[in-house]
Amino acid sequence: MDKVTVYYHKEMDTMDIWFGNPEDEAMAEEVGEGLILKKDKDGKVIGIEKLYVTKTLGIKQPLPVEVVVA
Repeated sequence: MDKVTVYYHKEMDTMDIWFGNPEDEAMAEEVGEGLILKKDKDGKVIGIEKLYVTKTLGIKQPLPVEVVVA
């Protein structure tokens, strides 16, 4: 793993955490309430998506900025 990339999507209140290339995503599997594993064509997990970020963290309003960490 070379790097981890985190994207927060304010309009959708979701967060994607990638430790693989997002372009390699071939399938997604919901594994829990609001938690989705992103997988490549071989079934290897290359990312995680978290839904309802502010609700889960108990924040009353959307996070103020979009964050990309590389």
